[in-house]
Amino acid sequence: MSANHVVFGTGAIGRAIVEELVKCGESVRMVNRSGRAEEIPAGVEVVAADLFNPSQVREVTSGAKVVYQSSQPAYHRWVEEFPALQNSIIEGLTGSGAKLVLVENLYMYGETNGKPMTEDTPYNAHTRKGKVRGELSKSAFAAHRAGKLKVTAGRGSDFFGAWGLMTAAMGGRTFYPMLQGKPASLVGNIDLPHTHTYVKDFGRALVILGERDEADGQAWHVPNDNPRVTQREMVKMVADEMGVAPKSSAMGRGMMWFGGLFIPAAKETVEMMYEFEQPFIVDSSKFESAFEMKATPMKEAIRETVAWYRSHPQR
Repeated sequence: MSANHVVFGTGAIGRAIVEELVKCGESVRMVNRSGRAEEIPAGVEVVAADLFNPSQVREVTSGAKVVYQSSQPAYHRWVEEFPALQNSIIEGLTGSGAKLVLVENLYMYGETNGKPMTEDTPYNAHTRKGKVRGELSKSAFAAHRAGKLKVTAGRGSDFFGAWGLMTAAMGGRTFYPMLQGKPASLVGNIDLPHTHTYVKDFGRALVILGERDEADGQAWHVPNDNPRVTQREMVKMVADEMGVAPKSSAMGRGMMWFGGLFIPAAKETVEMMYEFEQPFIVDSSKFESAFEMKATPMKEAIRETVAWYRSHPQR
């Protein structure tokens, strides 16, 4: 059975995309390595495939109108594996007529010295993962210009929300301890403005990009509410919603480096610490103007996020 929309990856972003598509009454297939996923909406098919194999990409996307690429290698394997993964996906979709919607972050811009990032900000990455992210985006849009397939991309900042974002800067390490009256575990200078993207807004924006032809061939910053909020201010809003005291601790570059001696993902985070050592602000006005979408108000998004963590106790 074919589906009009195929989502690669069953993590938080993939689930946000699926939730939005189901609301719109679309037929959806999700793809991961195992063919299994928890708490997937009724009627959504989950299948197994090796996305490093173009023929399997072609098989699981047969008949699809839009394919959403939210799959990624393990964080510590980005440099070695991400280019091969994306090249396989592009090869598998070439000539199929399906549109590819890429889920991207902001690594390609590198340090901007606190200047708000727009879609016109030059790629100036100094990190390994930032350079890889930039090359992935360039190669995908080169394929679009060559007529191999239609491509668009939605870019979000550090995201928060449902579906157990344990490794996110504002994820399980923030919400679960706070629900127990303990300090949130944050990163870097928590008094600098740092844009956070609500995961459900990310999903909604990606579906819009999949629907709209004028999105094709371009990258778009998905909408963010209160892009200049600091981590400390965000924790205060979370604490107010929970009815607890706003307590937090923060890991700096040295602590992260030490953790990297034992945890591969922490080691890979060290080079990205610049994002939390200077203002990190995203301008999403291009998307908001073009598609008339505003982000969920921050307090409402936090209320929904707290409710999710309360209903999903830490295992």
